[in-house]
Amino acid sequence: MVAAPIFGYLGDRFNRKVILSCGIFFWSIVTLSSSFISKEYYWLFVLSRGLVGIGESSYSAISPTIIGDLFTNNSRTMMLSVFYLAIPLGSGLGYILGSCAKEAAGDWHWALRVSPVLGITAGALILLFVPEPKRGSADQMGGRIRTRTSWFCDMKALAKNRSYVFSSLATTAVSFATGAFGMWIPLYLSRAQEVQKTVEPCTKDICSSRDSMIFGGITCITGLLGVLIGAVTTRLCRQKTERADPLVCAVSMLGSAIFICLIFVVAKKSIVGAYVCIFIGETLLFLNWAITADILMFVVIPTRRATAVALQGFISHLLGDAGSPYLIGLISDSLQQSYTMSALWRFLSLGYALMLCPFIIVLGGMFFLATALFFLDDREKAEKQLNQLAQTSSSVRV
Repeated sequence: MVAAPIFGYLGDRFNRKVILSCGIFFWSIVTLSSSFISKEYYWLFVLSRGLVGIGESSYSAISPTIIGDLFTNNSRTMMLSVFYLAIPLGSGLGYILGSCAKEAAGDWHWALRVSPVLGITAGALILLFVPEPKRGSADQMGGRIRTRTSWFCDMKALAKNRSYVFSSLATTAVSFATGAFGMWIPLYLSRAQEVQKTVEPCTKDICSSRDSMIFGGITCITGLLGVLIGAVTTRLCRQKTERADPLVCAVSMLGSAIFICLIFVVAKKSIVGAYVCIFIGETLLFLNWAITADILMFVVIPTRRATAVALQGFISHLLGDAGSPYLIGLISDSLQQSYTMSALWRFLSLGYALMLCPFIIVLGGMFFLATALFFLDDREKAEKQLNQLAQTSSSVRV
C-alpha cells in the first residue's frame, strides 16, 4: 500500500517494464529467502512477508498502464479482463500448488520455494519479450507526448477529476467488503452450522479449514466469472450508451448488495442457500474489476495513469480492506459482550456486524452512478488535454 504511490511516480517517468521486472525479481527473491528463516527469527519472517508487497505494488500500478498503451476501446477492455483474471486464478492455483508442494516435500517451507521460480521466469519473459510502448500510443499520440507535469500537478489534476474520484471511492467499497468477507465469512458459516447442530463447537487450537477452503474456491470461481461477464456485458452495453462502463458497475454493485443481504437471512437455516447467495453476490461484486481500470484509462491522460492506478490502490486499501476486518470484529465483540456464552448470539452478533458490508456496497453503487454523470465530460477533457500536450511537444521540438 505504501510503496504503490512510489511505483506510480516512477511508472509515469521511466522505463516501465524494467521497473516491473525488478519488482517481480525482488518479490521472488524475498519469498524464496523467507523460506529459509528459522523460527527463532519469526520477526524477520513477518518482515519478509511484508516486503512481498513491494513487488505486488510494482506490477499492480504499472501493468495496467502498459496494457492501456497497447490496446484501446473494446480490445483494451478484453485485455484488462485477461489481466485481472490473474487475481482469482492465481489465488486458486496458489492454494493448490502450495498444498501439493508441502505434501510432496513433507515441509510447508517448500510452498514458498515453488512460486519464486515461476516469478523469476515471468520477470525474465517480461524483460525480454514484452514491448515498452510509447505513452499514449494506443491513443494515436505515441512518440508525440514529451511534456511531463510535476507530481504535484498530477495529484491536483486527479483530485479535480470527478470520474476518477468517484470510481476510486467505489473501488474502496469493493475492497472493504472483500477484505471483511475473506476474514469473517468462513467463521460466520462455521457458527451457523453450530447453531444448526450439524457440527460441534471447535475447542482445539487448530480448527477445521473446510469452510475457508470452500469459500476460497467460490471466490476464485466467482472472480473468473465476474471479470468475464463484466467484459462481455460492457461490450454489449456500449452499443446502447456511452456511459456503459460506470452504469454496468453500478447495477452489478446494487445487485450484489441484495444477495449479500440474503446470506444473513438464509444462513441460520441453510448453509447451501448461504453458499448460493455468496456465489451470486461475489460474482456481481467482481464484475467491475477490469471495468474500473478501463474507466481510469478513459478519463486520465497516459502520462499520469500509473500515478492514478497507484493512488487508487492506496486509497482502496487504506480505507477498505486494511481496516474492514478489524472494524467488523470490533462491532461483533461489542454486540456479544452480554451473551458471550450463547452460540446463537455469537452467530447473530457477527452477522449483524457483517451487515455493514452490503450498506457499504450500496454506497459504492451510488459512487458508480455519480461516475456515470461525469464520465463523458471527463473523457472529453482528457482527450483535449492529450491533444494539447502533443501540440505543446511539437512546438517545443520546432
